[in-house]
Amino acid sequence: MAKFSTDLDSAFSALADPTRRAIVGCLCEGPKTVSELSAPFEMALPSLLKHVQVLEHSGLISSEKIGRVRTCRLDPHALQATEAWLRQHIATWERRLDRMEAHIARMKRKD
Repeated sequence: MAKFSTDLDSAFSALADPTRRAIVGCLCEGPKTVSELSAPFEMALPSLLKHVQVLEHSGLISSEKIGRVRTCRLDPHALQATEAWLRQHIATWERRLDRMEAHIARMKRKD
């Protein structure tokens, strides 16, 4: 459980930044070079590489350097873990909201 929690903490921490979320969004379309990833952002390449490193450290992406070109890929397993955590909590809140809705309906019928 502790490792699962650490992995989630790392993933959510990485995804807390809008630039890193945008990078993950770009990588959902498929692998991209760092140069391709940097195109939509108004920042120096070393700054973008810091974001890539955070995403790599969190396990959300991996990269491979061939020659002078670094290509990044999304790791779907890391996203699946975050999705599973979110789905679990969404399901809990949906059940609570369903119970509240039923309670409100009962209260209206009493009136």
